[in-house]
Amino acid sequence: MKIYNSVSKMKEEFVPLEPGKVKIYVCGPTVYNFIHIGNARPMIVFDTVRRYFEYKGYQVNYVSNFTDVDDKIIKKSVEEGVDSSVISERYIEECKKDMAGMNVRPATTHPKATQEIGGMQEMISGLIEKGFAYPVEDGTVYYRTRKFKPYGKLSHKNLDDLQSGHREIKVAGTSDKEDELDFVLWKPKKEGEPYWESPWCQGRPGWHIECSVMARRYLGDQIDIHAGGEDLIFPHHENEIAQSEAYNGKEFARYWMHNAFLNIDNKKMSKSLGNFFTVREISEKYDLQVLRFFMLSAHYRSPLNFSAELMEASKNGLERILTAVERLGDLQKKAEGELTAEEQAVKTAAEGLIAKYEAAMDDDFNTADAISAVFELVKLANTEVKDGSSKELVDWVKAEIENLCDVLGIITEKKEELLDSEIEEMIAKRQQARKDKNFALADQIRNELLEKGIVLLDTREGVKWKKA
Repeated sequence: MKIYNSVSKMKEEFVPLEPGKVKIYVCGPTVYNFIHIGNARPMIVFDTVRRYFEYKGYQVNYVSNFTDVDDKIIKKSVEEGVDSSVISERYIEECKKDMAGMNVRPATTHPKATQEIGGMQEMISGLIEKGFAYPVEDGTVYYRTRKFKPYGKLSHKNLDDLQSGHREIKVAGTSDKEDELDFVLWKPKKEGEPYWESPWCQGRPGWHIECSVMARRYLGDQIDIHAGGEDLIFPHHENEIAQSEAYNGKEFARYWMHNAFLNIDNKKMSKSLGNFFTVREISEKYDLQVLRFFMLSAHYRSPLNFSAELMEASKNGLERILTAVERLGDLQKKAEGELTAEEQAVKTAAEGLIAKYEAAMDDDFNTADAISAVFELVKLANTEVKDGSSKELVDWVKAEIENLCDVLGIITEKKEELLDSEIEEMIAKRQQARKDKNFALADQIRNELLEKGIVLLDTREGVKWKKA
């Protein structure tokens, strides 16, 4: 198996730190609103990476955090007049619902920044002791960027160039900074903000320190793969390396994986352009399995363009696979007997396509080519597995298609169609649950309907529904 490493800018043979085990850390979302489809890409991509490692027999420890203290969270909490934890907990739950809709499996651990403050203070103290960090008069603690000699090895940026022109690393702060390139590890509280006691001041951590601490706590000093969107390469991941390697005294992550950006109708996603979509908004138009299938239709390192036309194409492609599996399920009910000599050639051809799928995934997780192999397997099934085929062949082909789809996170079972009367009855039960303040039941009914492709819309005229 080969993985493209952002540090070397080359595909490298994957060799785990410990045989048979893989430790993966993926930067998760900042939870101040519903996740957008840009957030969805790394979630889907690296969930698929995890699934493929498990398919290959590895034991995977997969950690993905929730950033639950941040300027945007605080701003929203002030706007609503509630504690910042109310905002973060609300959107963590909403994020989990969207992840479930996209069939993104829960991480082994989903740590929250606010629950790891002690570990952050411990690492900051250690960095101060080692001379890599220093506090200033107002209680801010900075990292001495220049002291970490390999700084820039991931982003391939030169500190002298950053000093002379690039402003993306320069951090606003006190004039007590030793160097304008030093970045914040701990900062003093502002009026109305959440804060924690520390040896330096009442305040809160900088953004970069949280991932270094959570990766170390849940995965150890060294991890196999650190992943996220390419927008995180600099300065976030670069700063993580500086913190972790200075503190731990060893290489932080063996492989760095980054997915490319998602564009909307060939333009960068932006609220100002009116082309900003949340996963929840997409779920009102499409089953989120379609969104997942679309995300995997291109290589993760290739820019991906989102458009209605491409989503429709993904919907149709997914339907071809689901219809083929459904047909094989119908054949199973009446098929009998063991594999015949003639059918062995069909099985051999199918095994060749499975090998093609695995070769694509072994080559830096090329899901686009893997999906092509699935389509070829579906075509083979549609033409060569038919009435009169042995039960052994039908069972095997169906199971293999399902296995390959499961690695991609594609659910092959078609959703049961509900009658309009059944939907109305479930909506009525949900409304009653809300009146009874049984919000858990109300959410459960909404999710059950969503799983069956029914989207509920709360309007002034009452609750309406439509098929996804």
